[in-house]
Amino acid sequence: MSPLPSDNLSRCSCIRIPILWMLVASLLATSICLHAVRPNLILILADDLGYGDLSCYGNQAFTTPMLDRMAAEGLRFTDFHSSGPVCSPTRAGLMTGRYQQRSGIPRVVNADFKANRHHGLYPAEVTMPELMLDAGYRTAMFGKWHLGYRKKFNPVHHGFEIFRGYVSGNIDYHSHVDRMGVFDWWNANQLENEEGYSTSLITQHALDFIERTREDPFFLYLAYEAPHDPYQGPNDPPIRVEGKIVPNRYEPGRIPRAYREMVQVMDEGIGLILDALKRQGLDRNTLVFFFSDNGANRHGSNGALRGYKGSLWEGGHRVPAIAWWPTVIPPNCFCDDLAISLDVMPTLMDLAGATLPDGHVLDGRSLKPAFLKGSLPDRSRSLFWAYGSKRAMRDGPWKFLMDTQQPDKFQLFHLDEDEAEQVNLAPDHPEKSKRMRSDLSTWLQGVNLDATEQEPVL
Repeated sequence: MSPLPSDNLSRCSCIRIPILWMLVASLLATSICLHAVRPNLILILADDLGYGDLSCYGNQAFTTPMLDRMAAEGLRFTDFHSSGPVCSPTRAGLMTGRYQQRSGIPRVVNADFKANRHHGLYPAEVTMPELMLDAGYRTAMFGKWHLGYRKKFNPVHHGFEIFRGYVSGNIDYHSHVDRMGVFDWWNANQLENEEGYSTSLITQHALDFIERTREDPFFLYLAYEAPHDPYQGPNDPPIRVEGKIVPNRYEPGRIPRAYREMVQVMDEGIGLILDALKRQGLDRNTLVFFFSDNGANRHGSNGALRGYKGSLWEGGHRVPAIAWWPTVIPPNCFCDDLAISLDVMPTLMDLAGATLPDGHVLDGRSLKPAFLKGSLPDRSRSLFWAYGSKRAMRDGPWKFLMDTQQPDKFQLFHLDEDEAEQVNLAPDHPEKSKRMRSDLSTWLQGVNLDATEQEPVL
């Protein structure tokens, strides 16, 4: 993956000579102070986009010029992870800044009426948009919610003043019908028909919001559908119809072509947003942060990483992530420090000056030092994942994996030397494996201790 930094470079750096970087670094802290204390904040989430799906992360099958430009003008993370390997859990963690198990969403909120369609993120949870609203920000969300189908779970009950999009895991890009045959396109908490390709609609609503809100500090969350199935480019016909359950069927050869178009339409839309910020003079005081909610499935690319969406191998949860903030983040920067989607909420709160309720603790940490200094304070942090019977833990470069259905089988990898997770070092490091297994157990007990209770599945 040649576009990524080589291993012999420092953990976080920019392509610049050392003396110049020292001068730039000394100016960055001043720059952030000279800006308004409350920068505009745009959070962009792709859906099922793999670590190797962008050309700036090594994709040679097709190009993503606008995201490549964003990376070239900003900071690219190489060891950034979603807090879950599937949609709903990651989004719950993102909105709360806490492991999703705490809010009772450790798995997908399923569209099937016979499953857990009635589950969701309760309004009692402390969420990022609520705290941004309290801090004086205008808040809006466009795109995929997937944190509850019922109206009481709607984004407008979690601090978003404006919501246009859908609440399910995926919709037909043209007819806006979910996989159970339910029409799913909302204006706030009311269904409202709006014709158009879902990716393009999300972009257009974002552009309109930026134009309307340019005089006020704003927090904008764009949750694109691409490249989640159904696989439909902008010129493909609808697949789903309201009132029927219609299986996805594709003619031979459609998926690779549609996948490319889906990613590239999103890429073009992000380019329009960056251009709009520059045209309106907002780029100097706007952070744009982009990442994916989990790794790609077998139709996408996770580069050299092992595994796919739904797994706890690196391919399931290590994702592309790019931060863009002209005049604050120098161009051509990269960071290979360990980071996770749980860090997004404390990062944006740190930049916005938002405050938590007394006694409320987040599980992530602010990434602002990476923007200002080119590095994070400590790479030796521990991170945890649990999905179904699978468990995983990172302790710096060490990664431990196990399955509770096979408790005597576990694996240990040193990712600095074995990023593809091929050589199991557990037999050579029994004490390390034992301690990480114990830490995993302690963590899971902790996040489940006061977890929000969902209604039982009937």
